Amino acid sequence: MTQITPKVQYRDDYQAPHYWIDTLDLDIQLHDNATQVVAISRVRRNGEHDEPLVLDGEQLTLLQVAVNGINIGQYQQTERSLVLSQLPQEFVLTIKTQLDPAANTALEGLYKSGSAFCTQCEAQGFRRITYYLDRPDVLARFSTRITADAATCPYLLSNGNKVDAGTLDDGRHWVQWQDPFPKPAYLFAVVAGDFDVLRDHYTTVSGRNVALEIFVDKGNLHRADHAMDSLKASMAWDEQRCHLEYDLDIYMIVAVDFFNMGAMENKGLNVFNSKFVLADANTATDADYLDVERVIGHEYFHNWTGNRVTCRDWFQLSLKEGLTVFRDQEFSSDLGSRTVNRIQNVRILRGPQFAEDAGPMAHPIRPDAVIEMNNFYTLTVYEKGAEVIRMLHTLVGEAAFQRGLTLYLQRFDGQAATCDDFLSTMSEASGRDLTRFARWYSQSGTPVLTVRDEYDAATQHYILIVRQHTPPTLEQTQKLPLHIPLSVALYTEQGEPLTLILRGENVSPVLDVIEAEHEFIFENVPTRPVPALLQGFSAPVKLDYPYTNAQLSLLAKHSIDEFVRWDAVQMLINNAVRDNVARLQSLQTQQQGEHVVPVPQALLDVFSATLEEESLDSALKAEMLTLPDIGSLLELFEQVDIDILGQVHAQLQLALAQTLAPLWRQAYEQNITPDYRIEHQDIAKRALKNVALSYLALADADAGTHAGKNGLAQQQYQHANNMTDTLGAMKAAVRASLVEAGVMLADFEQKWQHDGLVLDNWFRLQATAPGDDVLARIGQLMEHPTFSLNNPNRVRAVIGAFINGNPLAFHRIDGSGYDVLVSVLMALNKSNPQIASRLITPLIQFARLDDTRQNLIKTRLAQLMAMPDLSGDLYEKIVKALA
Repeated sequence: MTQITPKVQYRDDYQAPHYWIDTLDLDIQLHDNATQVVAISRVRRNGEHDEPLVLDGEQLTLLQVAVNGINIGQYQQTERSLVLSQLPQEFVLTIKTQLDPAANTALEGLYKSGSAFCTQCEAQGFRRITYYLDRPDVLARFSTRITADAATCPYLLSNGNKVDAGTLDDGRHWVQWQDPFPKPAYLFAVVAGDFDVLRDHYTTVSGRNVALEIFVDKGNLHRADHAMDSLKASMAWDEQRCHLEYDLDIYMIVAVDFFNMGAMENKGLNVFNSKFVLADANTATDADYLDVERVIGHEYFHNWTGNRVTCRDWFQLSLKEGLTVFRDQEFSSDLGSRTVNRIQNVRILRGPQFAEDAGPMAHPIRPDAVIEMNNFYTLTVYEKGAEVIRMLHTLVGEAAFQRGLTLYLQRFDGQAATCDDFLSTMSEASGRDLTRFARWYSQSGTPVLTVRDEYDAATQHYILIVRQHTPPTLEQTQKLPLHIPLSVALYTEQGEPLTLILRGENVSPVLDVIEAEHEFIFENVPTRPVPALLQGFSAPVKLDYPYTNAQLSLLAKHSIDEFVRWDAVQMLINNAVRDNVARLQSLQTQQQGEHVVPVPQALLDVFSATLEEESLDSALKAEMLTLPDIGSLLELFEQVDIDILGQVHAQLQLALAQTLAPLWRQAYEQNITPDYRIEHQDIAKRALKNVALSYLALADADAGTHAGKNGLAQQQYQHANNMTDTLGAMKAAVRASLVEAGVMLADFEQKWQHDGLVLDNWFRLQATAPGDDVLARIGQLMEHPTFSLNNPNRVRAVIGAFINGNPLAFHRIDGSGYDVLVSVLMALNKSNPQIASRLITPLIQFARLDDTRQNLIKTRLAQLMAMPDLSGDLYEKIVKALA
């Protein structure tokens, strides 16, 4: 069978559609295997031309086509389109299709999630429901009538407001929905099934009463309260911070178990992965609670930044996603700890996002070319996109940013806009020239800021020489200077901050780095200072500055910016890792066997000082005392043997555990929370307590003192009154390979085998556990009665956790870890190519691995490339990786 090469689409080739669709009336008759859809569109030609109307459609059975009520038979139908010619200037188009939701394992379009019907139309799923102009710049007003069996589907939901309903003689019933706001097809949604419903209301700032409804599987109503509280908090925050009010009479959220994404912002009817709705103390961790709050906020904020103003084309995806991620980050920071939220965001950037920037799929936040649009729902578009918005906020300030956001939403309300439209309104509102800044939208890769300094005691001048350079990426070899906001502070040797004076004037800490090289001459600096560079991570760049351990220790203890304190500790850890990897590589070349990894005294001192500092927030302590994962540490090297890196990482953890054992025990005992409350102070204490427990478990394991019921991890597991502490105990025991870990795992499985979301924690723990038997364990997990390749949550919990969270096992030198992933990709290639494409990421990011592993991976990629029915999702990533 000949492999069809998917077609590349280019942003510069954008053309407005030949036809507009103003209204769409849908009549959907739901049946498991033979759902019928009648779609009646009011269509008008865009300008004077004779071009045909080319409608998108996939996996549909076409039953009828009519123009102005007259059936036609003259049309061209392909696997992906329906082409109609010789059409009038304006007309009513009727199309009747049939589809099979129960057989739709790709979970795009209309499918079954358990016993419920559900849709997912972003990016291009609506074409699996009916033939349509399935592109984001075609905005129509939708009216939707849903008919289904009244017994199995008592709830029939769609976008907008419910306007009518009725019952039929055959045991079926119908509901009519009307969405008053024009929207593209990707924001369409239908859900039909039987649920428990949590109802509440919200009174908007103007006094309107909005009904709030959250639909969950039967028996889960008690786990929806936090989601409702988060929704109301989101609505209040958007009114207070951004002056944005909700615009419909009802807001609905539905939680489903089978979902490719985290959630979807369909207008007025958000469909969520259950993971981001259901939460109570018995089943959800503190992190789960915060994730529910964050994702509920994210999808709600899309109502304006994504729905009321949408994207002109999918190349502009970051227009809505980067902006809305920034908004949800600000929401979480305003409600919780701003520093801890910032640190957690930066961990994602410095780990998987920087790896993406350095890999074969490197792309700007506004890509120039795509093959499969689903492949560009990436950390670059979302997380780096949010960083670009954050830099813009830093440069123009809060007041101007809010003016610009208001202007943007007013000017483009009800339209499909571009990233350039957003930048132009921000420039207009702030008075800032953003021409150079706009390069962030078109340039891929992670910039490197190289900073060097000089001090002149005679003139008391301190000079920072700042150079920027962005390494070439696969499709962009030439890079231009960017506008980088560099936030700095200067400290004396005693840790006192200095006033920043440039050209005789006190200046802001944010320096504008615009050219390839700058010199900043600070005046009235009495002694050589210690610079705090990139405060708050003011730009998504890599920093190259030759900090000494003494300088980093000073910043870790004295910086006013809490992010800098955390970052100084990270740099101390990075220095220790680099030095020890180089040392072990040299010693292994000399074939001298196993070697001990020394821990720098500066790192031990900073860890000790952090543990003993009473005024420091426990959540910040927990972050400062957590080592970067191996995936993030890979970014420190051009190329490295991952086994040596893993050895260094493990020995550093063990040395810190052993040397500081009394302080870990003290931190553990001081942060016990008798009652479970979702409040920042308690969340922070549990975070630090469980970090301490993880180190204590390592120390106990090495000392051989982990004796059954007397072990601290076992005691915590037995007495835990919340899932955070339960999993904290299990994780500590499993990662330290304590003998009692098996007892905990068996007990947990027996207790939670009925609840897939909770059992996913059990899957993840075992998939990421150390040990030579991990591949056999992965095979056993895939045979578990609750595991299914058709359920994305189970696949992510086992395979995703293994390939991303157990890098030493995944990158085994015999290639067996790669074989596990390849076999799963082959199975998912047909059933759910979108999930397959997301799983392949760690296999294509091989450039930092040693030559032996690179060759092993290339062989597996060639094996996948030879598949006769390779999906476009996988094809695009593999062909770029092999290039």
